[in-house]
Parts: sequence; structure tokens; C-alpha cells
Amino acid sequence: MNWQDIKVSADNTHFLFNGKEIFDRQFIEVLKFHSPGLAPVQDESGSYHIDSNGRQLYDERFTRTFGFYCNRAAVVQADKCFHITDKGLKAYSHSYSWTGNFQENLCPVCNGNNYFHIDLDGKRIYTDNFIYCGDFKDGIACVKTYDGFCKHIDTKGNFINDKSFLDLGIFHKKFATAKDKNGWHHIDKSGNQIYKERYLAIEPFYNGFALVTQFDNQKIIIDEGGNNILTV
Repeated sequence: MNWQDIKVSADNTHFLFNGKEIFDRQFIEVLKFHSPGLAPVQDESGSYHIDSNGRQLYDERFTRTFGFYCNRAAVVQADKCFHITDKGLKAYSHSYSWTGNFQENLCPVCNGNNYFHIDLDGKRIYTDNFIYCGDFKDGIACVKTYDGFCKHIDTKGNFINDKSFLDLGIFHKKFATAKDKNGWHHIDKSGNQIYKERYLAIEPFYNGFALVTQFDNQKIIIDEGGNNILTV
């Protein structure tokens, strides 16, 4: 049985393989399997992880468990958040008020009101704090600085350009979504607009086209030059 073919039931209480319930049991809650084939579950004893045969990985129980990413899983134990290994052991000595999931071996965490990123060993990868920070994708993450603006940083915590925005998205195929005082648009990695128009809402480019919403709520599709290709 390939763990990638195991599905979660519609009510998130059990697992299905070929449409049939497996492991001969139901849980209070289950989440989907992640590589290398491990899933978070919760029963009357607490929250923990199982393998693709339905066997628990460890004896420890947590308040809440999440999926494994980069061989680390975020867990909650009372009011403390941290990551564990597949043995159920803390991956590092610190605890936080919130933890995200590791992506590209780096993870956003919150300590009080301060957000920053850590590596697999729980070490900060830079000294700055932010109001908020997101996941790294292709070595770049979005952060919100204490002046209220959003910027992109690299894995050293350095800003990748000198531009600031009211809101930002991650880079996807060279371009990111960005919002300034006039609305949403797309930018390149230098922070420069790739067209002059502004929109009420936009999506990332998908194979050269992006769905955007004009200020009259009309949706259109544009290309990477900002040209109106189709009215939706």
C-alpha cells in the first residue's frame, strides 16, 4: 500500500485506501500523510503520528500535531510550540508561541510578538525581528517590518531590493504580487512594476496569464505585459 494513495475521509476521522476504511479504527481527527509516509492523528490519548501501516511512531502525546516537512513536524504542547523528529523528540531546545512548517529547511516562528526564521537545528538565521514572516520559496520570503510595510528577504535576512509595499506575495515564475497605495500589481525581483495598471485583486501568473479583478469587480485575464487577454 503506497502511502501517497491513502486519503483522508470527508469528516477527517479516518483514512481510506481505494475508497475503503483502513486501520480498522476511527480517530477524533486525522490529517493527510506527508513524506516519508507519516500522518498526524488525535484520539482519546492525545495527538501523535502514525506510519502508513497505522502504527504509532512514539509513545509521547501532544495537544496538537501537524504534518512532517523536511523531517520535522510542528506540534503544540499546552501553550508551547516546537518541532519534533519522527521519534517524538524535540528537534531543538527552544519553544515558541507559534511555529510554521519547514520549507527549504527553514521555518517561520513567533516568539511573543516577534516573527523570524529558524533552521533545522532551531537556530535563528538572522538577528532581525518582524511583525510577520512567511515561508521561503526559492530562497525568498515575504516579511512585514515594524514600519508596517512588506518586503522580500533572502536566507540571510537581507532585503532583496529597496522597495516596500503595503502587501506582498511570494515569487512565482519570476514575478510576485504586490500592493501599493493604488492597488495590486505584479513586480519583478528588483521590485519594479511590470505594467502600469493597478487592480482590486490579482492572482500569480499561471503559464503566462493571471486572473485579476478590476475596481468595478470585473474579472479579466492579463498577460505578463499587462495586456487584457480575456474578460471572464
